Amino acid sequence: MKTLTRQFALATFAGALLAASGAHAASGSLDLNLGPDAVQFEANGELAHGINLGGGVLHSDYRDDATIYHAQLLGVQRNRDRDIGVGARWTHYDTDHGNGGGLGLGGYGYVFLPQMPDVSVGGYGFYTPSVVTSSDLDDGYELGVRARYSFTPNVDGYVGLRQAAADFDNGRGNRTLDRGAQVGVRLSF
Repeated sequence: MKTLTRQFALATFAGALLAASGAHAASGSLDLNLGPDAVQFEANGELAHGINLGGGVLHSDYRDDATIYHAQLLGVQRNRDRDIGVGARWTHYDTDHGNGGGLGLGGYGYVFLPQMPDVSVGGYGFYTPSVVTSSDLDDGYELGVRARYSFTPNVDGYVGLRQAAADFDNGRGNRTLDRGAQVGVRLSF
């Protein structure tokens, strides 16, 4: 079972990372989504034009207790046709099945519908291979698809599906840590 001290230390690290990036950020976003068994919070800030630093936490009780922390550095581009980002993500898994972290690659991509410019559809995916992991983690991934609607220039609402899984080399094997629908809101500033 996870200890409160470990959760606090990881949350403090993520908060310090985001605070440091926020001091230099020209723009950023806050994102919160909820599912039947999970809650996820993310924050991102622009370090320089086209470079975003961010992090977040996903807590899920899908089958067992799992908390997934991440910090990421992405190259991003947004215009009226598309919103894309590609880069690296450090992910740390703190679960009932095992613990560990690793460096992965991935990104996101959304296209805005020409007939409905306030609507965009797309998804994201990040994969952490076994060659860059620590502790019990062998590999892991998070994938999702979303449909977004811009209520205002600074507020997006969305619905989507997500799956997060990890393979632990401590004899517990591959575990789906979260799967299901989500609804969320993203504030841009």
